[in-house]
Amino acid sequence: MKQAVVLSIAALALTACSVLPQSAGNSNDRPATRQTTTTDASPRIASPAPVARNSADNMCLAELGDAGVRFDPLPDRYLGQGCSTLGTVQMHALAGDDGRLDVSNIGPVTCPVSAAFAAWARFGVDRAARQIFGSPLASIQTMGSFACRNVAGSSRRSAHASADAIDIGGFVLADGRRISVLEGWKGDSRERQFLRVVQRSACRRFGTVLGPDYNAAHHDHFHVEGVIDGNSYCR
Repeated sequence: MKQAVVLSIAALALTACSVLPQSAGNSNDRPATRQTTTTDASPRIASPAPVARNSADNMCLAELGDAGVRFDPLPDRYLGQGCSTLGTVQMHALAGDDGRLDVSNIGPVTCPVSAAFAAWARFGVDRAARQIFGSPLASIQTMGSFACRNVAGSSRRSAHASADAIDIGGFVLADGRRISVLEGWKGDSRERQFLRVVQRSACRRFGTVLGPDYNAAHHDHFHVEGVIDGNSYCR
């Protein structure tokens, strides 16, 4: 009897060993081991971070779409050193009263600032161009948006480091005329008028608006930052 029990145990042990290769192809079933296999040595590609999808984000994205903005939502990214692009979009084109408005040299921008920018482009800039020059706006030429850097001359992170600001260098009208902040701020009377009108309009939509009268660092562009939540700082 004892001999039969021993033979039965041995048979079970051999049977158990025979099933191990069947599960070896599933890495989730294998215990951790120091042995390097072909699968373990393969490069691992990290999945992109998901696009933020809370109720505020969804509402903002819907508003952008309703405003006629062509854009893509972007994945959230933490870049270290106080820099990130959270809840941002990539704008490709805006909408004017009668058609498309192009926007150049722009990167990730937070959705709320993008919505304010789109509204300002249509109701502030495009309409001012029609009234002052008799020609609609064709495009806004920016000097960028996201940049992992400090405020000039300080150790404080700029709003650009969180994609919450845009720098605007100039505007191109449908008739081909280009108005740059650098040359137009002290240019002919209509260009001076136009640039001051669009700056005042920006001050009603953004939390901070800085231009050539603020300091030498802004002699060639408008800096628009954040969204207005009561009062704005406008210089």
